[in-house]
Formats: sequence, C-alpha cells, structure tokens
Amino acid sequence: MKWSVYILQCSDDSLYTGITTDLNRRIAEHNDRSSNLGAKFTRGRQPVKLVYQEQLETRSLATKREMEIKSLTRIKKLSLINPVN
Repeated sequence: MKWSVYILQCSDDSLYTGITTDLNRRIAEHNDRSSNLGAKFTRGRQPVKLVYQEQLETRSLATKREMEIKSLTRIKKLSLINPVN
C-alpha cells in the first residue's frame, strides 16, 4: 500500500499538510461540510484544493516527510509547490 503526503490550499489561502492511503477520499472528507471526517484545521476553510503530493512506500516514511514539510516556512512550502526551474 502506497502512502501519499499532500498539501491542500484552503479557501483562506492557508496550507494544510497530511498523509493518507486514499487521496481522493481524504480530499472529499476535507471538503465535506456535513461530517467531522476532515481535519479540524480545514473545517470552515472549505473548499480545499490539492496543490502538492508525494508518494512513499510506508506510513513511517510518509509521517517523517509530513513532519519535514510541516516544519518548513510558508515561503519554503510555496517553493515546494511551485518550484522555480
């Protein structure tokens, strides 16, 4: 089973980072106003849209990468999302 690390852009332009094994389901949960399945952070910030994703082999690797991304400044997250060539 592959794990995805993802970054969502919320309607207020904030960024949310998470991990999942089913990216489409998880984004739908984040955007579902009638359930509590999305993250508390994204509630009230819908709609959210996927702006970045990476696939990793294990949950452990995905969790480590998620923590690395979460520790980045907003500027560095934006450069990860939109790399300058």
